[in-house]
Amino acid sequence: MTTTESRPTERKPAQLVDMSWDPITRIIGNLGIYTKIDFANREVVECHSTSSLFRGYSVFMKGKDPRDAGFITSRICGICGDNHTTCSNYAQQMAYGVKPPKLAEHITNLGEAAEYIFDHTIFQDNLVFVDFCEAMVKATNPGVLARAERTAAPRGDIHGYRTIADIMKAFNPFEGEVYKEALKVSRITREMFCLMEGRHVHPSTLYPGGVGTMPQPNTFTDYLSRLMRVIDFIKKAVAMNDDVFDFFYEALPGYEEVGKRRILLGCWGAFQNPDVVDYRYATMNEWGRAMYVTPGVIVDGQLVTNNLIDINLGLRIMLGSSFYEDWVNEEPFVTHDPLGNPVDMRHPWNQTTVPVPQKRDFEGNYSWVMSPRWYHPATGEHLALDTGGGPLARLWSTALSGLVDTPYVKATGGAIRITLPRGEKLPETTLEWRIPKWSNTLERDRARPYFIAYAAAMALQFLDEAMGMLRNGDTKVYENFEVPDESIGCGFHEAVRGVLSHHLVIRDKKIANYHPYPPTPWNASPRDIYGTPGPYEDAVQGQPIFEENGPDDFKGVDIMRTVRSFDPCLPCGVHMYMGKGKTLTTVHSPTYGANHG
Repeated sequence: MTTTESRPTERKPAQLVDMSWDPITRIIGNLGIYTKIDFANREVVECHSTSSLFRGYSVFMKGKDPRDAGFITSRICGICGDNHTTCSNYAQQMAYGVKPPKLAEHITNLGEAAEYIFDHTIFQDNLVFVDFCEAMVKATNPGVLARAERTAAPRGDIHGYRTIADIMKAFNPFEGEVYKEALKVSRITREMFCLMEGRHVHPSTLYPGGVGTMPQPNTFTDYLSRLMRVIDFIKKAVAMNDDVFDFFYEALPGYEEVGKRRILLGCWGAFQNPDVVDYRYATMNEWGRAMYVTPGVIVDGQLVTNNLIDINLGLRIMLGSSFYEDWVNEEPFVTHDPLGNPVDMRHPWNQTTVPVPQKRDFEGNYSWVMSPRWYHPATGEHLALDTGGGPLARLWSTALSGLVDTPYVKATGGAIRITLPRGEKLPETTLEWRIPKWSNTLERDRARPYFIAYAAAMALQFLDEAMGMLRNGDTKVYENFEVPDESIGCGFHEAVRGVLSHHLVIRDKKIANYHPYPPTPWNASPRDIYGTPGPYEDAVQGQPIFEENGPDDFKGVDIMRTVRSFDPCLPCGVHMYMGKGKTLTTVHSPTYGANHG
């Protein structure tokens, strides 16, 4: 198919081929995508997402001292462990009834902002963009590359590349300019992180009640000087991404269908507002709405709620097609929330994890991932929300709520305006992310550099406020507390890849129940009891195939772009099979693997 030809509309007799990519993500090989592809009509007709790894954190947390929860749960993930520590501390602070000093909140927010900038940059530029680089496009869509060589880059005055192909070349692994520069940026942003949270990626200075970071003037000026070194890189990244993704829509009419699913997005909010947050459940709606990334559930483009109490009560953990025993006949841990609202048996506070290892069966159970869903009280639906890879849901939710209004970031209802100051070469720049028409592969990827800019802009505000407190002699960073005999708590945060919640039940001063829900269980969930596929499955199933290769040398780049657009842990060696496990070819993606929950 040439790049400009529109796709044929009449159906041909199906030419079905079983194809699978397993493992896709971790170096410990935990995500597999199994598909049936119709090569005659160039589409994916069926998709199953499966995970072959059981972790069991919720099992071995029981009986532990709750104050250890942040240190233990950071080990869930080797790339965003700090998000778990932060979220665990939020849950513990609710359970203990403690509010950290304001400066401690600024320090935590600065650490988390650095993590977003670090992780999104390394994922976008060193992993996602390998699927869009010159070498990959040459191997899968040579016609598109030929057109890219003839197409001027509209934002070349910002990023410095003349054509779209020049940008693609800059993303070639190990050799491309941007690929190499992103690795340098990852070092600088990690240093920023360590100034605030002590160690990357398992923080040594974050505790319930505050932080152990010594708030000295150079703590903040060292962070600022590093942030200013990467600010122009961020401006260029947004421009390059916009150019490449706009080009894909133009060069391949219909590409918006790749990875497209119904707009069902969840965001649990990030960056606490120290002036409002008190971690009390009773006021969670107020302080949730005051977060600098606004929580929200978005259905068909409409904001259903931004109330964290409603979001919490709607959580349902379904067994779906997973390898576990049901717990609905057990004794509940929590029958009502602190406001007297009934808590469902399928809520994380009441979940019991009983693994039942078994053979994978796509007609029955086929994954170690359960099926988290959000119960929509108005329709009675159990919604398979996705995170849009993190940034898409965060930006969409914050834009629709229109609550964030700061010197550097403003949510306007249909868009978000982000102002970055003058850098080493580029002038002060205002970027505008607008709510897109679709929740699809390219828009999930496009949102990522915009959220890097968002995190950088918010970091400037947190620095301003923290340095102002320091000048006024306000250096308190820790508040003492007692562990109660009995209590419950919940923490809501955004991990890099999206929604993160920690639910905690304390009895006899020990953990009686603990359930962390990171973004990947939401995105990678299998079909549930109602037959509703999880987001990866849903996004891949039914998508068109634009790759020019036939079954014999098929790389599956459109499918890989879709799965990676959700940022599902980090892509590693990808093995491709044809039919019943006959290895057709082994494709080693030129990317680094990493362990991520």
